[in-house]
Amino acid sequence: MAQLTIDFEPAGNDGGGDYCRDAINRVSTMMPTGEISVEDIFQAYYDCRKNKRNTSNSLKFELNYEQNLLQLRDEINAGTYRIGRSVAFIVNKPVKREIFAAGFRDRVVHHLLINKMDPLFEKEFIYDSYSCRKGKGTLFGVKRVSRFIRACSKNYTKDCYILKIDIQGFFMNVRRDLLCKMLHQLLVSNYHGSDKNLLLGLMEQIVMNDCVDGCYVKCPLEEWEGLPANKSLFKNDFNRGLPIGNLTSQLFANYYLTFFDHFIKSTLGMKYYARYVDDCVFVHEDKEYLKNLLPQIRAFLDEELGLTLHPKKITLQHYTKGIKFVGAYILPNRIYVDKRTKGNFYAVIEKANQRVGTDKKPLTNEEKDHLLASVNSYLGFMRHYKTYKLRKRMLYRMSAKLEKYVRPAKQYTKLKRVDK
Repeated sequence: MAQLTIDFEPAGNDGGGDYCRDAINRVSTMMPTGEISVEDIFQAYYDCRKNKRNTSNSLKFELNYEQNLLQLRDEINAGTYRIGRSVAFIVNKPVKREIFAAGFRDRVVHHLLINKMDPLFEKEFIYDSYSCRKGKGTLFGVKRVSRFIRACSKNYTKDCYILKIDIQGFFMNVRRDLLCKMLHQLLVSNYHGSDKNLLLGLMEQIVMNDCVDGCYVKCPLEEWEGLPANKSLFKNDFNRGLPIGNLTSQLFANYYLTFFDHFIKSTLGMKYYARYVDDCVFVHEDKEYLKNLLPQIRAFLDEELGLTLHPKKITLQHYTKGIKFVGAYILPNRIYVDKRTKGNFYAVIEKANQRVGTDKKPLTNEEKDHLLASVNSYLGFMRHYKTYKLRKRMLYRMSAKLEKYVRPAKQYTKLKRVDK
């Protein structure tokens, strides 16, 4: 079970990077130094290139991928590997966000580290934490919350209430020094491979990396207009914030909140609790009990993790009114796709329609793959609910000019490439 047993610095202290380097140096003098194997680096590469084969960055790497991988492995083993520049841009769906994408070479290293650490994470995660975990995800989470409501209400015959909270600017407010110490403790205590020292160095370098320094801004600066200052790493404290867009950020952030999960489950004894990233749901038969949780939750998040509840995203209501959770709206005996999910799906289709309607150039392979991935992600989520008519209606919105590139499968469960 994850426990806060590290002697943490106060929230305003920015010396975490020095702490981690000193700790890693101490560990390295007490253990033999192993090496990252050829099999490890190639497996990380194969994992990384899934769904990334047509990006210019990955194609350039693949031109001589064997030599590039061996060189990367040699740099890691020699301790000379350094993170390259990131690419910064803005996305507007599902909400406006700042993205920092690591280069392909660095993403291989991310997969290498996560492949080593994922078994350690799994032993620490509670069962009802759903983000970035095999066999779980949004659909699993929706079904679990629906089951919680049914069980707590005695099959919808008794009163029960739902509390839903959200952490304000979660990724932008993660304390990197604190996260680094957490991960350091996890590796030192639970990882027994001879390459532990190398992993500690990679972890510390990735967590404490300043991705803003020397980054390549991919889109016009005007795209940042309207993005609050507290949602941008360009305007953040150095010790605060993880770049949205990296695999390591997702897994590390999930682990950061694992200490909160264990506080809720073990200390407070909450039976019906679920979390997807920073969306947390509590189900209980006593409304006052849930109200009284809020001060304890606020205190723990502030004092232990340096986080704050979003004041405008706290919902407490009777289960019959339903609850929104990870793209679905959960009601007694039925689950709907929520309005925002439908709106975002519609926006993807409209963008594709505009592309073929205003530009006579044929779609590139990268554009086709992106269209398929975007549309199929929505269809893959929706097909688990009673959405046949909705899926059909949405796909009928696609321009006839797209028919030479993609077509729907039977039952409108996914799109397929016409040229494959």
